[in-house]
Amino acid sequence: MALKPLGDRVVVKPLDDKEDKIGSLYIPDTAKEKPQEGKVISVGPGARDDDGDRQPLDVQVGDTVLYAKYAGTEVKINDEKLLILRENDILAVVED
Repeated sequence: MALKPLGDRVVVKPLDDKEDKIGSLYIPDTAKEKPQEGKVISVGPGARDDDGDRQPLDVQVGDTVLYAKYAGTEVKINDEKLLILRENDILAVVED
């Protein structure tokens, strides 16, 4: 199933930190911080301005982005956690 966001929304797959263990201690999921970095997997057509024209988004599919900590709505599609958020919740694009 593919998601096509509406307006200025973006679908992001959060990048997980794979470190579950510090020394000999395991860190439970409830104690971990929410990820704030992810890969854009789908973008909407853009918001409309006052004249009804579409404003293109600044992010593209494949971009790695940083987003606000508690932004967006989490959804689970095919056992994969995704985040749907507005473009203005994206703080920066990570450039290589």
